[in-house]
Amino acid sequence: MSKHLRPASADLENPLYYLQNMETVVAWVANHHSDLLLEPERACLREFFELSRAARALLTRMVMRTGDLFRTDKLNYPELGCPEAEALDELIAGDWLDADPSLALDDIFRLFTLAELRTAFAPILEQVRLAKNLSKARLKEALQETFTDARPLTDWFDEAASPVVRVRHMALFDRIRLMFFGNLRQSWSDFVLVELGHHRYEQVAFTPEARAFSQRSEVDTYLAMHHCRESLDAGVPAAEVWADVPSPTDNPWLISRRDRLLLELGRQAERQSDQELALQALVASGHREARLKQLRLLERMKCFEEAWEIAAHWQNQELSDAEAQGLARIIKRLAKKVGEPVPPAPVNPEIREFTLTLPQTGASVEAVVRDHLSTAETPVFYVENTLINGLFGLLCWHTIFKAIPGAFFHPFHTGPADLVREDFVSRRQALFDECFAALKNRSYRQKILDTYAAKQGITNPFVVWPALDEELLNLALDRIPAADLLVMFERILLNIREHRSGFPDLIRFSTQIGEDKQSYEMIEVKGPGDRLQDHQIRWLHFFASKGIAASVCYLRWQDSEATT
Repeated sequence: MSKHLRPASADLENPLYYLQNMETVVAWVANHHSDLLLEPERACLREFFELSRAARALLTRMVMRTGDLFRTDKLNYPELGCPEAEALDELIAGDWLDADPSLALDDIFRLFTLAELRTAFAPILEQVRLAKNLSKARLKEALQETFTDARPLTDWFDEAASPVVRVRHMALFDRIRLMFFGNLRQSWSDFVLVELGHHRYEQVAFTPEARAFSQRSEVDTYLAMHHCRESLDAGVPAAEVWADVPSPTDNPWLISRRDRLLLELGRQAERQSDQELALQALVASGHREARLKQLRLLERMKCFEEAWEIAAHWQNQELSDAEAQGLARIIKRLAKKVGEPVPPAPVNPEIREFTLTLPQTGASVEAVVRDHLSTAETPVFYVENTLINGLFGLLCWHTIFKAIPGAFFHPFHTGPADLVREDFVSRRQALFDECFAALKNRSYRQKILDTYAAKQGITNPFVVWPALDEELLNLALDRIPAADLLVMFERILLNIREHRSGFPDLIRFSTQIGEDKQSYEMIEVKGPGDRLQDHQIRWLHFFASKGIAASVCYLRWQDSEATT
């Protein structure tokens, strides 16, 4: 594959579409990350493409599945175009498969059925006078102390058993998967088994400078951190995992991954009653969630003065709503412990409310209220989270898709991989400042309209194209003041994960603007028995504090009113 050729996704009508997608992954890594591979690894990838199509397809199927051990009689793929045995022989001859791997007891019990195992171990069971009808779990438990070492298949089964093979290069395929996806959370099926053609993706410049990994040691660091996370998930004591955590690097993308690992390690250490280690890990983590957890842990450890000093300093920084709420609760408790005055609780502005009683039509509550309130002079649209996010995504399009290290790994991203990480904004702060400057100099309208026309249908994590038609877009740009858009956009960036949702359901525009008339109003609709959620309340308080018209409409049904 040429380095200048953008890869395309396979057509699901092709029986070997998964092979085509796997070849895309392997070629992409070979082209864009060749310098991060050792020569034996590069040779291995070249040899992959020299295999017959059937052998490549069978190897792909095996790589995609869980584990690296396979019974050959369970490999049944008619689309190969030849007997599986022929493809297996080629892979064994090419040293892609180990035809006689050593198997541990766990492997045997994972690969073979209970009936096969009972037959194989019948003499042992008879010798130790155990029942022949033990369950699989009980049978394995009974044999664990006797069979502690790995051995070839022929040493496990006296009679002929289905051959077992092991894929030799799983570690290399994991390394490839990491360099393509940018994580090991996603499986091969996330790419190999999906049709990508129904999306249109923004074309990002993939330059060496924009890669998340600039040297092989950084890939090794990520793999080491992934191993630590797997150990934590498997219940390994946090103290043992702590010793294996890689040292900090100067790679910002890897720093954020390490911060997340230390956050989880701190959680695990606390669950395992190792408070000192938990505190050490949380202090070392730069993850935004680590700070509140650190303060709560210091409280439980009765280190009130230390917690108070940290909390008082943190209180003066810019916080998301969730952080501010959690910190306020902690400070209130700590003040009593350290003899300081309890800070006054913030007074939130009142949320405007009104009630409508309307007949049921079978439509959603939002649609019923929209249709009732909408007139030629005051059109109402159902937008929920789509409008403000969409305007933000259009204005900041080029910033969102800026190719910086750790943001994009392949051409099939719907948005940057670091979108909800702690340093997403700080690494692009100057670019966001330029975007927001357009709101101040009034050039934003044309920028948004130009992007809307140029990028129509291309995926963007903030833009839902079907919800953003030209009528709505132009009304929003006409009626929503730039100053209002600015404060809403700034709030979104405070915590993208939290603040992208919670916007009111409806927006009502006024086509007749006067000094005594509002140009727009946002309306949250709540049907019978429904209530506001926390993130919705926080947005409504924010709107009220900024003088942005927003209210809650409580809908009641006429029929239910008549029967009560």
